[in-house]
Amino acid sequence: MKYDLNVMTGLDSYDTPEDFPPSRLFKLMFNSRWYYYAGNFGVFCRTGRYGQLGKLDAEAQIRFSSMILRLAEGCGSRFHVRGRENLKAVSGKPVVLMGNHMSLLETGVLHAVAREYVDFAFVVKDSLMRVPYFKDILKSIGNIPVERKNPREDLKVVLSEGKRLLGEGKSLIVFPQSTRTATVDPEKFNSLGVKIAKAAGVPVVPFALKTDFLTQGRGLFRDLGPVHPGRHTWFEFGPAMEITGNGQEQLHKTIEFIQTRLDKWFREEGREPGEK
Repeated sequence: MKYDLNVMTGLDSYDTPEDFPPSRLFKLMFNSRWYYYAGNFGVFCRTGRYGQLGKLDAEAQIRFSSMILRLAEGCGSRFHVRGRENLKAVSGKPVVLMGNHMSLLETGVLHAVAREYVDFAFVVKDSLMRVPYFKDILKSIGNIPVERKNPREDLKVVLSEGKRLLGEGKSLIVFPQSTRTATVDPEKFNSLGVKIAKAAGVPVVPFALKTDFLTQGRGLFRDLGPVHPGRHTWFEFGPAMEITGNGQEQLHKTIEFIQTRLDKWFREEGREPGEK
């Protein structure tokens, strides 16, 4: 059976089909990570070229992101997506999506998972705006660059630009834990997302993800870490929450949402959260 790139159009949930075929070349290369990264780089270059040409619209974003998703499936990961009906219920209105950050995989596939219902931007490192192709992709999407040298100045930029984007009808994805990690530490889960949502008068949508099919490497290969065939990839979106008071209640509910899902997903694989 041939699988097209309309991975989850119109679906509230998605699971990789049981008979989805593994990549023969990946197996011939003894499950080498370089098969995945070569394929990912090819999609990245094509996406950047579309950005240069001003053609990176919603349809193109979903299509290229779906290529990354299919690539990961071909390398042995099984995807599961839940809660897309909660994105649909937002009806295209701007929200702040707030969740955990585990690997580079989510930035590649989030458009396939969520872009059908929500037009969103990320908060990204300013240095990425100088990387060929990356800058064209980021400019097309309308992301918010920060230098990450002065946290106070970064906060001002994110609050100001975030409020502007949300006022223009675009949603914003915020990873309150700035570093990629397989666990959630409530003490390091900052309140930036709820502050932006409160300032702009929009709801927050909590989401949880498990993307440790792709893990970090070391040194120069930090962003080219191992791939783990057989590990399942999960995304789940919760119902939108209006900000009340200082937003601490919504922040705590988001942390709880993420922790309960991670515990469940790792337990189903017979592993503890963060276990390598």
